[in-house]
Amino acid sequence: MRLLLFDDHRLGVWDGQQVLDASAAVADRGHHSPQEMMEMVIGDWTNAESRIRDAIDGAPGIALDEVTCRPPLPRPGQLVCLAGNYLEPQKPERGLFNAFLKSPNAALGHGGTVVLPDAEASVFHFEPELALVIGKRASRIAAEDAMDHVFGYTQFIDVSARGLPGGFFLGKSWHTFAPMGPLLVTRDEVPDANDLGVRLWVNDEQRHDITTADMDRHIPELLAEVTNVLPLEPGDVVSTGTHHFGLEPVQEGDTIRLEIEQLGPALVVKCQDPSGRSW
Repeated sequence: MRLLLFDDHRLGVWDGQQVLDASAAVADRGHHSPQEMMEMVIGDWTNAESRIRDAIDGAPGIALDEVTCRPPLPRPGQLVCLAGNYLEPQKPERGLFNAFLKSPNAALGHGGTVVLPDAEASVFHFEPELALVIGKRASRIAAEDAMDHVFGYTQFIDVSARGLPGGFFLGKSWHTFAPMGPLLVTRDEVPDANDLGVRLWVNDEQRHDITTADMDRHIPELLAEVTNVLPLEPGDVVSTGTHHFGLEPVQEGDTIRLEIEQLGPALVVKCQDPSGRSW
């Protein structure tokens, strides 16, 4: 199933052409925030799926450009990102495992605007990534069991301010620096998440054309590595890294579009820089 949140964080389903309102499936279920609602759906998917299918049966469709898309996980408990994690021409050998936490408050939906901060960054990059959404608690899991803990996938852009002191967290956790969506696609819809094309454009100029097959650590192994360090809960997000070939500056007025195969409509955001810098 292809889920999304829209307008006032209403639950929806993408049928391949339109948004179907599924909010009746989660009415009066006792959640207190959009994130808690999504965690409830994920954690009780066996029952939630049938309620959602009932809710959208016969529902009228709404065009995607007629709704305001929200992040499918509005404020994940943890937003874990991998640094690098791709085999590249300049780095064909395997590297050390390297992960970091990004502020979950940075989440931004499709159609939103990334605002570059007035910070002394040397450049700003938008990194195209496949992100995993956790479906059940995962702690010190084995690689062979890892996929049982994945609920689904979403498109993710890891926005980065380069050259700042303070490491990954400071460079990557500014407001709006975590665009994701528009869809959360359940795992059963994607036969092999390590065989997906990933493409990114800036102002219709293609900058990335990569495949998730080139990950250094494929999804089972990287989840085993992450959960050896920290436990993951339903609704947490793990972004799987990027291929650095094609990274170039992004600046005021640019429009960024990310398309990952099998994950639905493109994730599109704009870039605004109140300081008016250029590179």
